[in-house]
Amino acid sequence: MEVFFISPASSKPLWFIAFIGLFLTFILAILVYTAYSSLHSRVELSSNRLRLVGDFWGRTIPLESLYVSEARILDLDRRSDYALKRRTFGTGLPGYASGWFRLRNGEKALVYLTRREHVIYIPTSLGYSLLLSIEEPERFKETLQRQITSEDGERG
Repeated sequence: MEVFFISPASSKPLWFIAFIGLFLTFILAILVYTAYSSLHSRVELSSNRLRLVGDFWGRTIPLESLYVSEARILDLDRRSDYALKRRTFGTGLPGYASGWFRLRNGEKALVYLTRREHVIYIPTSLGYSLLLSIEEPERFKETLQRQITSEDGERG
């Protein structure tokens, strides 16, 4: 029996496989980070800012841009005009939504939602509203109101 070898391939298939492997590793890292963030997102409130800490959509918002007097606690199943209508740039998984969404009433909103009941809604002067699943929304709203009031007192 005689054996004839096939000419070896160039390195292109190896580069292609390496690229696909790196791409899949990158996607896996994003998914792991999103899963971690869905369990560890938080709101940090300081004397002059509200900081959303979570996945890719976290940001710092000055307290003076929040309309706290218009904030309310909602059940999104009952108040459908504030329910999420369309994700424009964000994460939408079962039981977790974060990022930029349009609400049914047409508003643009930055959301961190893990449940649909006891959600705090806070309009801002920045062209969007916040929808947040805070564990104690009533206490958060009172604390936010106190922060705004004490900051106004310091300015006056």
